[in-house]
Amino acid sequence: MADENQGFMGAIWETVKTIFWALIIAGIFRTIFFQPFWIPSSSMKDTLLIGDFLFVNKMAYGYSYASCPNIKIARFGVDIDAEDICGFLDGDNSRILGGEPERGDVVVFRHPVTHQDYIKRLIGLPGDRVQIKDGVIHINDEAVKVEDGGTFTEMKEQQGPERRYPRCSNDPVGEGGQCVKERRIETLPNGVSYSTLNIRDGLDLDDTKVFTVPEGQYFFMGDNRDNSTDSRVAQTSFGVGFVPYENLIGRADRIMFSSAGRSMLFFWTWRGDRFFKGID
Repeated sequence: MADENQGFMGAIWETVKTIFWALIIAGIFRTIFFQPFWIPSSSMKDTLLIGDFLFVNKMAYGYSYASCPNIKIARFGVDIDAEDICGFLDGDNSRILGGEPERGDVVVFRHPVTHQDYIKRLIGLPGDRVQIKDGVIHINDEAVKVEDGGTFTEMKEQQGPERRYPRCSNDPVGEGGQCVKERRIETLPNGVSYSTLNIRDGLDLDDTKVFTVPEGQYFFMGDNRDNSTDSRVAQTSFGVGFVPYENLIGRADRIMFSSAGRSMLFFWTWRGDRFFKGID
């Protein structure tokens, strides 16, 4: 009987050790190589849709305190910030094996105030002067190239886990109706092109002051211009402002799959045209 108990306890101990090391390996992989990211909002449409699931390449820009994960499990009262794990790397705005991001990269970064993870497009580099005039980006007093990209159409229905309705240029639109937005193709000075969406002209953020990007910081915007909280709004718990170099987490290169439903586990709602889709 004693041998049976010892064998049973030994099996449990081996299982615990296996789970422990699996978690350690997974944590190292997530910290050093790739971080999973699920798109929760519409701020990057139509480049990224609500429900897109991707892996963020952490090797692209090297490592800082922001490379460590936030661990939040509300139901168990777990709220561990990246600074709690890797705070010793914070404070000097530098990176280990640091690489420079390029204008036009789609980047996941840690919000300087709330420490939440955001995903936006990099528009302004250190030293740039950025201003939006009549909805057109000007970088160092030169307007970026803008071309007509037609329209972006989606159904007016609740989207994602937050069940929010999209905003439409042709509002009011009833449930199940066609929600339309203007699509534009922007080309940045380095030749990177991508599509943006415009809901209507003349909104507050269509005309801004001149933003001079400080050394070691970056200016980000969402592709869904009229539905994005980004560097056009001063750094607060709501606005993003300039983002320090050390707050970059990684570059988003490819969508793995995409769910149009409330959960990425609802495989019957997966979008068949977005498997392994490259991100422009």
